[in-house]
Amino acid sequence: MLQYDIAEYSRINPDLYRKELRKLQAEFLKLQRWVIKERKKIAIVFEGRDTAGKTGSISVLSKYLIPEHVRLVQLGIPTKRESQHWFSRYEKHMPNVGEIVFFDRSWYTRALTEITMNYCSERQYKYFMKNVLSWEKGFSNENIEIVKIYLSVKKDIQKKRFEKRKNSPLIFWKFSENDLKIADRWDAFTFYKNQMFATTSSEKSPWVVINANTKRVASLNSLRYILEKFEYPEKNIPKPKKWSKGMNIYNLKINGVKFENLSYDQFKVLSSFSDE
Repeated sequence: MLQYDIAEYSRINPDLYRKELRKLQAEFLKLQRWVIKERKKIAIVFEGRDTAGKTGSISVLSKYLIPEHVRLVQLGIPTKRESQHWFSRYEKHMPNVGEIVFFDRSWYTRALTEITMNYCSERQYKYFMKNVLSWEKGFSNENIEIVKIYLSVKKDIQKKRFEKRKNSPLIFWKFSENDLKIADRWDAFTFYKNQMFATTSSEKSPWVVINANTKRVASLNSLRYILEKFEYPEKNIPKPKKWSKGMNIYNLKINGVKFENLSYDQFKVLSSFSDE
């Protein structure tokens, strides 16, 4: 398991967010064209608690991809047969040649929500944890690359997002009483989440934990991580130090007067007059 966090993103303003996002989305399209041309197969898993922003992040990442070569898998409640044949449920959704597939929740639901809420038996859970990595290895033999992203959100942030959903005239339908039941088992979910990280991370497909307390930052970090993971033609990911010079994140004092939210160029000009 590894944590991926570009520190400069935490203070990015909306204008620079849009500019950075556009650059990264253009890079992702380059990656997709490489996937198509070289007949690659990539599965990108998004996991996380309710309100972590899985669906939104996938929407941002996939917005400008060529539709014929990208799919979203978002499965509902499993049937009894699907619950008993868990891995088979997902095998038919894995990427074909030249395709990127996003999983909005995945087979790892068994290691998180299912066991937390007792939707599966202890035996089913243990079987999953014991066999999932060898199952994934079988796909690498078919040249399918699996990227596993976990969006991490704080308890108080989740609570605020639940309230926003509940009271919104547009997205109230996203909220259910079952969401609160899962939230009430926060500590149990945390325990199983840590078990998942410890047991199911591999050198080839580690769990990548991304801070999702700010959704736009989570989207940028997710995009950047995926782009950095693959080598594709004309790769040109913008360097944080380069674009962060345009961020209004600099402050200084001149004769006791505080100047805030300065750009790098403004800061550079005024720094010689600084009190510090």
